[in-house]
Amino acid sequence: MLARERQDIIVRLVHERGSVTTQELMAMLGASESTIRRDLEILDEQHQLVRVRGGATAAVSRARLVLHDASVAQKRDVNTVAKRAIGVRAASLVGPDDFVYIDAGTSTMQLAEAITQTEATYFTNSIPHAQLLLAKGCKTYLPGGMVKPLTEALVGEATIASLENLHFTLGFWGTNGISREAGFTTPEYSEARVKEVSMVHTLRRYVLADQSKFDQVSLVTFASFEDATILTDRLPQGGSFQDADNVVEVGSSS
Repeated sequence: MLARERQDIIVRLVHERGSVTTQELMAMLGASESTIRRDLEILDEQHQLVRVRGGATAAVSRARLVLHDASVAQKRDVNTVAKRAIGVRAASLVGPDDFVYIDAGTSTMQLAEAITQTEATYFTNSIPHAQLLLAKGCKTYLPGGMVKPLTEALVGEATIASLENLHFTLGFWGTNGISREAGFTTPEYSEARVKEVSMVHTLRRYVLADQSKFDQVSLVTFASFEDATILTDRLPQGGSFQDADNVVEVGSSS
């Protein structure tokens, strides 16, 4: 086995498991301890993993930490072309019999703007999304709850209670960060809880995220990386996402 091939396998194993021991790698790859140690040294220098005593762990420190959310106004004009392409693809997935959950956010706003299926039923915790859907003549529901001014989203216990007895056939969420280790994350706990509960109550789950969201980690995880299919304009070069089977690249158009 070539060194590069062996190292690629090591990186994949570390990202899948979170950590791996030198002894495990020796057994799996049929390589000597000195060979594995040398591979780990090289991969650590390349920031593809973190070498620790007796093995290696995933390089979570590579991810950028996102501490605060931005307002809708601040995010609306960021990566617009990519978000529009993602929104159009997401809208094409909606059928006439779907009961659709749409999360708050600017990526999902592009979805709401692209919706052409007016026979489906929609439920959203975003006031501006509801206005867009109503303007199209869509049957639209809003939950109860408190309006979060920064994101214009409904959050809190009343919002969660509104979701408990509902079962969506299809759902779309935004995210502040995507990491294989931390999953899908957002800065604020009350909004994370609404995302988490709505996901649990949805059959087909999609996260809409342009490439800037990858390798970012925010403060609260609302779902694991494997819990949803990601619609993105394109993956960032390199990194741990190239072999992910739950990522769909839609491209972007001006």
